[in-house]
Amino acid sequence: AASVARAPYRLAPSEMKELSKQLKELSDKGFKRPSSSPWGAPVLFVKKRDGSFRMCIDYQELNKLTNKKEHEEHLRMILKLLKKDELYAKFSKCEFWIPKV
Repeated sequence: AASVARAPYRLAPSEMKELSKQLKELSDKGFKRPSSSPWGAPVLFVKKRDGSFRMCIDYQELNKLTNKKEHEEHLRMILKLLKKDELYAKFSKCEFWIPKV
């Protein structure tokens, strides 16, 4: 598939500072590492109830390229594993599977 790279959203100086802080924290914890991938998605912030900011990444363009059948099969496999251990979930209740939020 062709790579998806979108221009970043404009961020206020305070948001840029928050972005740097959160990226450093993720890097320090080993959750993020440098990449030269042609894939990219813009970042935005949502203010949480406690006043802190949640970093959100807009993967809409990438999601348009995903193979729904492949993910459906993976989800079915996970649900079977859960059922084996007597942990139950309904396919229709999986929030990430709902086409429109």
